[in-house]
Amino acid sequence: MQEFDYIIVGGGSAGCVLAERLTASGRHQVLLLEAGPSDRRFWVQVPIGYGILFHQKAVNWMYHSEPEAELDGRNIYHPRGKLLGGSSSINALVYHRGQAGDYDDWAAAGNDGWAYRDIAGMFDGIETAPADDSTAPFMQVNDTSADHHDLCQSFADICREAQVPCSDAPLREGNGVSAYLTTTRNGRRCSSAAAFLWPAMRRPNLTVVTSAHVSSIGFEGRRASTVRYRHRGMNHEARAHREILLAAGAVGSPQLLQLSGVGDASHLRGLGIEMVHDQPEVGRHLQDHFGVNYTFKANRRTLNDVFGNWVGRLTAGVQYMATRRGPLSLSVNQFGGLVKTRPGLARPDMQLYMNPLSYQSFYKGKRKLMRPDAFSGFIIGFNSCRPKSEGTVSITSANAADAPAIRPNYLQHEDDCAEALAMARFVESLQDTSTLSTILAEAPLTPLKKMDDDEVLDDFRARGGTVFHLCGTCRMGPDAGSAVVDPHLKVHGLEGIRVCDASVFPNITSANTNAPALMLANKAASLVLADAR
Repeated sequence: MQEFDYIIVGGGSAGCVLAERLTASGRHQVLLLEAGPSDRRFWVQVPIGYGILFHQKAVNWMYHSEPEAELDGRNIYHPRGKLLGGSSSINALVYHRGQAGDYDDWAAAGNDGWAYRDIAGMFDGIETAPADDSTAPFMQVNDTSADHHDLCQSFADICREAQVPCSDAPLREGNGVSAYLTTTRNGRRCSSAAAFLWPAMRRPNLTVVTSAHVSSIGFEGRRASTVRYRHRGMNHEARAHREILLAAGAVGSPQLLQLSGVGDASHLRGLGIEMVHDQPEVGRHLQDHFGVNYTFKANRRTLNDVFGNWVGRLTAGVQYMATRRGPLSLSVNQFGGLVKTRPGLARPDMQLYMNPLSYQSFYKGKRKLMRPDAFSGFIIGFNSCRPKSEGTVSITSANAADAPAIRPNYLQHEDDCAEALAMARFVESLQDTSTLSTILAEAPLTPLKKMDDDEVLDDFRARGGTVFHLCGTCRMGPDAGSAVVDPHLKVHGLEGIRVCDASVFPNITSANTNAPALMLANKAASLVLADAR
């Protein structure tokens, strides 16, 4: 049996940060286990490649939800990264911290040390290389607006006409719209693996094993001590002298706890799993952002005219290979941010996306950015910042290879329906601007002004989809009766094990969840190292 000080389960957004921080001193031996392969693949490194990886089983868990009652029984597709870098290697690259109030709410729920004033420095620590060390690992948060499509200026003008706070400089947090910041570096994707793990892999005290599917955690009494995994057709076991750190994400972390006998006793015993700790909160409180896109036909060329034909794709490819610039070096999520649907709100309640490309959510069962609509088009989309509906993740068998049941329960809270309607009416106000009318080839394809409230909500239920921000299934809180981990991320009632990923969010943050997940892992590492000292 191999022995280490720390074992990290999951080489995704959080796991890569943990691996770098815990090995930096050279004092600790660390093992990182990742179920998927290396991220050193062409379409992983090309920023727009996420459109190709969206359905690529080799690097994607390709989960599906159970039928959603409020969405006419639809099964919602949930891509999740299954490779080094995790979902940061296949996501749409948008970087946004959210709002200070997101984290202040974490602290108000009893999680001391997690208010925004406490964790702002943890964001700074992953976003900026130290002045005295240009080679230090950090996440490149990049302003690519100089290469954005010309429509982005029209988007800004539309928002200004509608009196939406609009910034010329890309916004990293808080209220207002702007060009989106992205995680790219020199025209390539800057995933958590590229930013943190690649530099750390040169260190002799870090061992990284890819294609290592963890089946369970072994306990000695109440203390987590070993990790069992399968690699190249053989079963292995590794021992952690200090701690086991779960960073398998909002699906994988609760799944692994349940497979290891930590979860709802009545459910796990029914699957023949030997109990270690009865904790019904494992897998509960699943949250996600749920949104919809509205499509418009433009009277000028958009990215549809680039990606919609071989000549456009070839031209963009040549430009990228020669200069690392152009459409392939960008995200299609180019403009947007957090806005208030009405002036009297204390905080923004809506995230807005304005993209110079349009596509159907699914083409012959698959979503393909490289197969856009057959006309010059763009989209305006939204999701609620802080939805209230909660769901579950629960295993369906004792076999780690079987996907768990994912039940997000979208729109089950009545407030989420009211917010969806308010956001749609906000987009309607954008449709009414004279600036928008100047770039339209014809009337909006979804004529919100002509639709009553029931029709708007019916359309939302029929076409809405996830924004891929699952979190909350191992919720952090001071009370074991309502949370899985404490404010130090230690699993209540157990020793030697923490959860250090987006599954511990006490509530979903207002914007894209990659930045908060990276911050959380940075703070988690500081907590682990403090205990080690």
